[in-house]
Amino acid sequence: MFSPRIIFFGTPDFAVASLKRLIAENYAVVAVVTAPDRPAGRGLKLKPSPVKSVALEYNIPVLQPVKLRDPFFLNQLDDFHADLQIVIAFRMLPHEVWSKPPLGTFNLHASLLPQYRGAAPVQWALINGEKETGVTTFLLDEKIDEGRILLHEKLIIGEEETAGLLHDRLMDAGAGLVIRTIEGLVSGTLHPTAQPTIPKLRQAPKINKEDCRIRWDQPAQALYNFIRGLSPYPGAFAEWCRPNGEILHLKILKATPLHEPFAGRPGQGFTDGHSWLKFGTTDGFISILELQLSGRKAMTVADFLRGYGKVISEILDC
Repeated sequence: MFSPRIIFFGTPDFAVASLKRLIAENYAVVAVVTAPDRPAGRGLKLKPSPVKSVALEYNIPVLQPVKLRDPFFLNQLDDFHADLQIVIAFRMLPHEVWSKPPLGTFNLHASLLPQYRGAAPVQWALINGEKETGVTTFLLDEKIDEGRILLHEKLIIGEEETAGLLHDRLMDAGAGLVIRTIEGLVSGTLHPTAQPTIPKLRQAPKINKEDCRIRWDQPAQALYNFIRGLSPYPGAFAEWCRPNGEILHLKILKATPLHEPFAGRPGQGFTDGHSWLKFGTTDGFISILELQLSGRKAMTVADFLRGYGKVISEILDC
């Protein structure tokens, strides 16, 4: 079978599994396009993206354009004579880029399109309490996440699954789907189909810091889905003001709903000071299992109460 010359576009960890799978199966990845190195850490040293690190390990040429319409970058792409381009967790490509290769340019998206178009499909699927999700490959066009579908694969979401765990399962499933998509395009057996029209379409916009703030006036199950949908990153958080005016910022990384009668104020907290901490909701409680104080490492609720039990009691008594 004809082996296509491939240019791979991607930046974060989610794209790494697919790139490594292509390399392992001896596909001709002739170049990688990724984001420019960014300052990181206390010293603000420039750090390469996860995709760049893999490319360098395997001596694959790396392109890091600031502007995708830059004529120099477009000429660089031409020099590689790619038959196919693959895009995973990268920015939107202009027509001048995605239209170049004869086999087209396809994207891997972490949802069952057309549901959850956007930058954060893994998080929003969990926040909304979905029971299933999946991965989809589709051909790029002028609109974001609206191109013709090539293949998709469904995954059942575990009842206690967090965004981090689901991310990794989708990443692995996506790597396999990328390979099957290439095989179908090369053999001519894949027939792209338009995305169906669905009356109730859910979007997956980028999640900003304020979107992560916990609002206690919701049912326990909704809050549970919210917390696991943002765990471990960026993390659902709540803030409390100590009597001395200090703001206590806590990320809630793991919790469980308690369907017990509660007639108090949502957000009201209770603890034994040693092993459990829970907050009231509109129909029960959320029991906190793992949390993180700003600037500190994540810890179990028992470890947290050992170190900060007096602070929490002080806040809950206010």
